Amino acid sequence: MTHRTSGISRRARVLSAGVAAGLLVPLAAAAAPASAAAAPQVSCTSAQSGLAAKLKKDITAALKNRKGTVAVGLYDRTTKTTCTLRAGDSFDSASVVKVTVLATLLWDAKKTERRLSTRESDLAYAMITKSDNNATSALWRQLGTGKIKAFLKAAKMTKTVPGSGGYWGLTRINATDEQKLLGLITAKNSVLSDNARAYILKLMNKVVSSQRWGTPAGAPSAVKIHVKNGWLQRSTHGWRVHSVGAFKGGGHDYTISVLTHGNSSMNYGVTTIQGVAKAIHKDLAPRTAARYAPTDSPKEAFVAVPAG
Repeated sequence: MTHRTSGISRRARVLSAGVAAGLLVPLAAAAAPASAAAAPQVSCTSAQSGLAAKLKKDITAALKNRKGTVAVGLYDRTTKTTCTLRAGDSFDSASVVKVTVLATLLWDAKKTERRLSTRESDLAYAMITKSDNNATSALWRQLGTGKIKAFLKAAKMTKTVPGSGGYWGLTRINATDEQKLLGLITAKNSVLSDNARAYILKLMNKVVSSQRWGTPAGAPSAVKIHVKNGWLQRSTHGWRVHSVGAFKGGGHDYTISVLTHGNSSMNYGVTTIQGVAKAIHKDLAPRTAARYAPTDSPKEAFVAVPAG
């Protein structure tokens, strides 16, 4: 007993001396270090047998060896299919926030039962179809963050935070909230009127060809495309590149949100998004031969912050 006690005492003295010297002294009995947290994985559910497993496999494969951080949201009303990846992660919005700006404008007009003015209609058209930044800044100033926050509350987009100081492109968004917004645009609800929803979809369908990249990639030819994209480069997290889209036709009615940052270039982020989109479209409509091929020269308005 005396020998065992003195052994423990000696080990304690050594540990004490090591701590005093600022050293880490390993003990044989110490627990092994915890393994690194597992990377987030694609999660899918579906009412259609086998579809969830296929989507999970194919989205995961599309993202294999892709660098950067990617968040994904998918919902197909027809098959009650949902897929998510990092859906709660927050990103700078870049130009995808322009859909929120338009939705807020229409929601606010509905409250006072008024039509959009010619000026507002012109600004909205330029903001969505050409991603015009000056038009966005004008509507952002008109609405103010108070009305935008009120719309976000009504839409239950609880994690979306408007950019401060007029910097609408720095609004913080996540895939969950973007999917909520697309859901409001594509199905009857009490927040947006049917006319407002149809107007938003009409403009998202008229986006200029150089900006119809991202989530439409690989969409079946029978499917109607509605899209809004955005990109923004900053000193941290490199390029943010995002695409949100609504698709209807060919027996399906679905929405896709893909948000990314940590991209080395805009084109790298676009390629990542389009790989995910192609996998989704193919799995939802595997028998379709003719598919949408977006521009090979993707562009966006430069840059998603106020002018001047």
